[in-house]
Amino acid sequence: MILASASWLPVTLTVAAAAAYVVPAAAVRRLAPQALRRVMALAWLLHGLLLAGSLLGDAPHFGFAPALSVTAWLVAAVYAVESHLYPQLQTRWAFSALGAVTVVLALLFPGQPLHPTASPWLPLHWALGIASYGLFAAAAAHAWLMNRTEERIRLAADPHSGLPLLTIERLTFRFVGAGFVLLSATLLVGVLFGESLYGAAGARWKWDHKTIFSILSWLTFAILLIGRARFGWRGRRAARILYIGSGLLLLAYVGSRFVIEVVLERSA
Repeated sequence: MILASASWLPVTLTVAAAAAYVVPAAAVRRLAPQALRRVMALAWLLHGLLLAGSLLGDAPHFGFAPALSVTAWLVAAVYAVESHLYPQLQTRWAFSALGAVTVVLALLFPGQPLHPTASPWLPLHWALGIASYGLFAAAAAHAWLMNRTEERIRLAADPHSGLPLLTIERLTFRFVGAGFVLLSATLLVGVLFGESLYGAAGARWKWDHKTIFSILSWLTFAILLIGRARFGWRGRRAARILYIGSGLLLLAYVGSRFVIEVVLERSA
């Protein structure tokens, strides 16, 4: 952990962003929907400033916690856009809590500095991979909403999701399809430029845990999309496969980096 050596600006922004995320999580039933969206927008902007400073600054760092932070930021962005397209969509306290946790984790575990001899293709590799993380995380969140809405409909209760079931299902698979395209591009960049991506950092394309989990997640999402197109998979079956694929993808980078940075306490 590098909290003691962090400058006052990242610490201040982290505290401000976490506090802004906590407000919707703690007062989701007390504030008006418009006020909640404004607070979420402020948290998202502060979170974005933190990410820009850590990933685009003079000494960029990356690791499991920044990866989670970027993923949470992308999910918040997707939810913000949807809340404008679908004003009836309610603010979810879980998204706010996730954002607050990830910004604090990124301060405590900033990851490893980017090696100066790393390939110029590395930022593209990271951008594609993290974008796919964000899209699959958004898909998993919508799958949870889909299951919850379906269950409440069966119980003849008010769905409280603010969106029709078919709309949520359509959005879920749009995110899965887009995430699958980006994940495929991420793996392709890794195959083509794997030996030079990290430069002298020593990371080469090899059959390690990250590669295996990434390919397993890609196969899982491919099966889900084929099953959806050929056999009409939907509902809980589709959601379970989506959760499995998302879990494998989470283990691919975040899980392996967590073990390296926290459990083993060494660089890659």
